[in-house]
Order: sequence, then C-alpha cells, then structure tokens
Amino acid sequence: MKAIVTVTGIDHTGIVAAVANALAELDTNILNMSQTLMDEYFTMILQCEFDDTVQPIGTLQERLSVVGEEQKLDIRIQSEAIFDAMHRL
Repeated sequence: MKAIVTVTGIDHTGIVAAVANALAELDTNILNMSQTLMDEYFTMILQCEFDDTVQPIGTLQERLSVVGEEQKLDIRIQSEAIFDAMHRL
C-alpha cells in the first residue's frame, strides 16, 4: 500500500531523522520526499510504501503520533488513493 505522510511544525534539528526512523521501524519504505522551510516553519511530504497486511495504516499513524508529540509536530498519514481522490475534486 502507498501512503502520503505530511509533517509540519517549527523547524529544529532531527525532524527528518525522527520521522524516517519511525517509518523504518515499521518496515515502511520512503519512495519520495519533499521538504521546505518557510521562515521558521518546516514542512515535509513523503510518499511511502508498506505491506498493510503486516502493518495496518492505523499502526503507522499511532507511531507517527508519538513522534509528533515528542518533536512537537503535526504528522498525518493517509492512503495515497484517498489523498489522490480528495485532490481531484
């Protein structure tokens, strides 16, 4: 399954590492990544792929929520199919 992860918050050291490590712990492959800084604000979008029969998307959301709390970030994950459908409207 492919999913889109969005990360936003105040920029600080270790954001990319924290998110990438959490995804790696759950055998989630990062296919594509884009990040930018707008003044002190950090934004990142990742396209990921994982086996949803082994790791349901809810498990990834729970783990990323922990990272978000630790790093003081807003991290969201959604199925790429849902993401695509929402942005076609």
